[in-house]
Amino acid sequence: MMSMTCHNLDFGRAKLDLVACGCSSNASIDRYSARNYAKSVSKSCNRDYGSRRLVCCRRDIARCRVSSTKTPETLLEGVAEGPTGLLKLKKDSRKPISITNLFEVVADDLQTLNQNLQSIVGAENPVLMSAAEQIFGAGGKRMRPALVFLVSRATAEVVGLKELTTEHRRLAEIIEMIHTASLIHDDVLDESDMRRGKDTVHQVYGTRVAVLAGDFMFAQSSWYLANLENIEVIKLISQVIKDFASGEIKQASSLFDCDVELEEYLIKSYYKTASLIAASTKGAAIFSGVDSSVSMQMYDYGKNLGLSFQVVDDILDFTQSAEQLGKPAGSDLAKGNLTAPVIFALEQSPKLREIIESEFCESGSLDEAIELVKNFGGIERAQELAKEKADLAIQNLRCLPQGSYQSALEEMVLYNLERIQ
Repeated sequence: MMSMTCHNLDFGRAKLDLVACGCSSNASIDRYSARNYAKSVSKSCNRDYGSRRLVCCRRDIARCRVSSTKTPETLLEGVAEGPTGLLKLKKDSRKPISITNLFEVVADDLQTLNQNLQSIVGAENPVLMSAAEQIFGAGGKRMRPALVFLVSRATAEVVGLKELTTEHRRLAEIIEMIHTASLIHDDVLDESDMRRGKDTVHQVYGTRVAVLAGDFMFAQSSWYLANLENIEVIKLISQVIKDFASGEIKQASSLFDCDVELEEYLIKSYYKTASLIAASTKGAAIFSGVDSSVSMQMYDYGKNLGLSFQVVDDILDFTQSAEQLGKPAGSDLAKGNLTAPVIFALEQSPKLREIIESEFCESGSLDEAIELVKNFGGIERAQELAKEKADLAIQNLRCLPQGSYQSALEEMVLYNLERIQ
């Protein structure tokens, strides 16, 4: 029987089969509840994304096939098997999840990471070190390294590993450096003055220093990555840095484009957010030495959690105040970046399209657009999408032994959804 590698990526309304070989496959297709997207897809389209050819079918066929000339290493990975339902939170039976309590089981690991981060960035570069301190001290939750530690310890239990390896710990540090570098560059590209309620690096030190600080941190993380001497992880994390650039290019090329589709938004969200989280969780599993099927489930967990996080963040951009967000409310929409709530609302509101395509040239038009997004179901439908991705992430954890680490990974999914309850 011919061996083949098939990858698929679930993007909400359709399952994209990424086939990394020349043969055909009857890969399983997730079928979603019709009530979630009954109004979402009613037309056929052909779209070309680089070397991928996407053929989007009618919703009742419920599948999209993708062929690619890329090598398997460059394709998006992950399989979420079985039908998905919506994750239902029991509001009355549980207290809100505290991020501090959530990470308590890896608190010592995170403390060690915090002590190492600034010295890893490079004490011989005072200006860059100061710039790094500006963002490392800006109140980040350290979610990504915490996920590395949680998956590391959960998968270590699978193989009977008693303690984390040096590679596990260095991976967490590399992931946080890459994330921080991407934030510095994002703030420059977005011309953002605030990050987590504090001045951004480029606001304090200027654009030149900010760009160089981000470049230096990418380079430093790449150096430490190469020294891990694991080619699978090196390829995995290197792809993330490429994905960041791809996501920014996709976003920049679709500003104020009211014809952008949900699949395009989710692909961009994967590149900008979920790719790093998926690589973090899979890399941690690889260093534990678990079977490839387990490491793939950890990749899928990170991918689905990352997509759910991005959708929730995009919802909060419309529902929270500037004080809560640490930046102006509706800032993505103001810049022409159309996220899930806007995409859904555009299906129902011609007026919203008119305002966006005018690029908010009239006074008060941005506030009107925000209200239209809320009034035409954009928030509610985006919430359903976030819950679908969360449900998939929960399913991906079934391969792990039950315990404090597995529970914390599950509660991370619930914590994210609680942000929009």
